[in-house]
Amino acid sequence: MGESVAAKSSSFGSVIAKYRPDLAPYEDIYKHCHANGELSTQEKETASLITEHLKKLSNDLDIRTGIGGHGQIAILKNGPGKTILLRADIDALPVQEKTGLPYASTKTMRDTDGLVKPVMHACGHDFHITSLLAAAETLIAARSTWSGTIVFLFQPAEERGSGARAMVDDGLYSADKHACPIPDVVLGQHVFPLQAGKTATRAGPVMSAADSFKVTIYGSGGHGSMPHRTIDPVVIASHIVVRLQTIRSREVPPDETAVVTVGALQAGSTENVISDEAVLKINIRSVSVEWREKILASVKRIIKAECLAGDCPKEPLIEPTSSFPLTINDAEVAGEINKSFTAYFGEKNHDPSLKNVLGSEDFGILGSSIGKPYCFWFFGGHDAGMYEEMVKKGEEQKIPVNHSPFFAPVLQPTLTIGVDALVVAALTYVGKGSDG
Repeated sequence: MGESVAAKSSSFGSVIAKYRPDLAPYEDIYKHCHANGELSTQEKETASLITEHLKKLSNDLDIRTGIGGHGQIAILKNGPGKTILLRADIDALPVQEKTGLPYASTKTMRDTDGLVKPVMHACGHDFHITSLLAAAETLIAARSTWSGTIVFLFQPAEERGSGARAMVDDGLYSADKHACPIPDVVLGQHVFPLQAGKTATRAGPVMSAADSFKVTIYGSGGHGSMPHRTIDPVVIASHIVVRLQTIRSREVPPDETAVVTVGALQAGSTENVISDEAVLKINIRSVSVEWREKILASVKRIIKAECLAGDCPKEPLIEPTSSFPLTINDAEVAGEINKSFTAYFGEKNHDPSLKNVLGSEDFGILGSSIGKPYCFWFFGGHDAGMYEEMVKKGEEQKIPVNHSPFFAPVLQPTLTIGVDALVVAALTYVGKGSDG
């Protein structure tokens, strides 16, 4: 980038001040999305709302829907220059909302197994949707200030780690299918439990890989009074749960980040019957390719060894349920985004060296699948006064995090920052005078 920090800050500020729309209507869209979230792969009404709003913004948007499920893109061509892709995810979670907000979700849906579940935007995807729609309106209005092509992409099923891959596999970038222009850079963001008004990212690994499995342990059931006539899968599963913890404590180097979690152990239905099966649900998080492979191998080794030790009648069934790749920000792109965000938001409000986040994302697939660089950043959602008071009291653990039923980002300035971050990131690469 040839511009000075001051010049960039002034340039971004003048464009946003002139072209960012009144966000009051977007606050209403946010509240509607928050109250009406939809589970992964079932985002039909959310996708329809997005499509209808995009159509109202401009006839120049080339909108393509039904990509990998309820995914869609809107392409805005505006002369020669770079092509960038801005991404928002759109699905909600099976969580019962407990925020007490006037626009809290009371919605329920049947999941893909046919079970009725509560639905809540407990991860902030409602902010992602609304921010990208408002950023699109801003950039459409500001076409005189930039040149190139922008793709606005709305992705389903992020919570399952399958939506980005589904869009790519459905021909997102294929010339004979959805023909999305190949981006030079892929950009995305996530609301996060930071103070509202803050932004943060880093070069290199920024989010962990996450691999989840459902493991069925087979035993031989019977009466609780005759355990010698059974093979108890609960005992074997319990040994597995404890032994898995030694991977982190005894196999992984102390300075390497890794987490092994058994989130569920399910077996039996009454106290005097020994079940013939036990089910474990396991989640593994890692931040390097090398240790991801080693930890996964250790998990499988321990499960099989404990089943052998317990004399199970047959080998355990280990079924992958989801897999999120490592999210590794391109160093050059992250460098440019850090410079732009520092220029616009200020050094006090932007952290260019965020600690590695152990949450996981499938966002990177939108870039890695075509060999293109990407950068993912975070913007805060919590009332700054509340956040700082909790930290001061040593009660940081009480601040609601993503996926909590109490996760309730403040509407402003969260929405404004989400919009501005996308616009600043876009102008970093397609703004006139930019060589990003």
